[in-house]
Amino acid sequence: MTETKPTEKAKEAPTEKAPAAPVAAPVANKAESNMPRGVSRERSFDVENWRPVTKIGKLVKAGKITDIDEILDQGLTILEAEIAEALLPTLRSDLLSIGQSKGKFGGGKKSIWRQTQKKTREGNKPSFSAFSVVGNGDGYVGIGMGKARETVPAREKATRQAKLNIIKIRRGSGSWESAEPKSNSIPFAVEGKCGSVKMKLMPAPQGKGLVIEKECKRILAMAGIQDIYSKTSGHVGTKINLLRACFDALKQLSKVKIQNQHKKQLGIVEGSKL
Repeated sequence: MTETKPTEKAKEAPTEKAPAAPVAAPVANKAESNMPRGVSRERSFDVENWRPVTKIGKLVKAGKITDIDEILDQGLTILEAEIAEALLPTLRSDLLSIGQSKGKFGGGKKSIWRQTQKKTREGNKPSFSAFSVVGNGDGYVGIGMGKARETVPAREKATRQAKLNIIKIRRGSGSWESAEPKSNSIPFAVEGKCGSVKMKLMPAPQGKGLVIEKECKRILAMAGIQDIYSKTSGHVGTKINLLRACFDALKQLSKVKIQNQHKKQLGIVEGSKL
């Protein structure tokens, strides 16, 4: 029998590795804590690698426009989604349930994808639609819809369109009896319409909550509204028209402000015959 000599690697004593330092858990921001569940957190936007195409985008990257109100108050159109990402770093997105999964006798669960099919000679060609809402929980919100052959491109299209349609809403106290007036509701009643669906949003006192349909509640939460009353009429079963009617009602809040500013610029006094 021949004895085997230990190799040099075996002679060396095994070195113990130092324990890895524990990673500190990220601290949630106050704006993130107010967001509803299911909201996806956007990745950090890299301004250096962004190559703007429009004039507004170039001014934003150059640092000449630092507030999104400078764009929205003038009624300018946002044509690049990166503009909203650069000026609103706390922007979050979420997908709303507009479809229904397959089930027996129409009893499928609600889904964020709305699937349709087109019959051709080659066979059935499915397509998916998604409805997205973006907001920072502090007065800025936008909605968008995207359609594609696959789910991921449809979601990206919807989120991008929502960032292009972002608006600023006007908030206020929901009751004159509040001891400490806060921006928990809307200052006055507004009404929006889409198709046959009409939705009326009314101020509510603090602590009442969002008395509205479940998916519309997500839109108002993204906008930073905590208490509200609502009233709907028409074919409310059409989910997309219901969501767009809710967004149209929020648009009316800023339209009143724009009209008042226009009157001041023209020098029109309230009560005059002009």
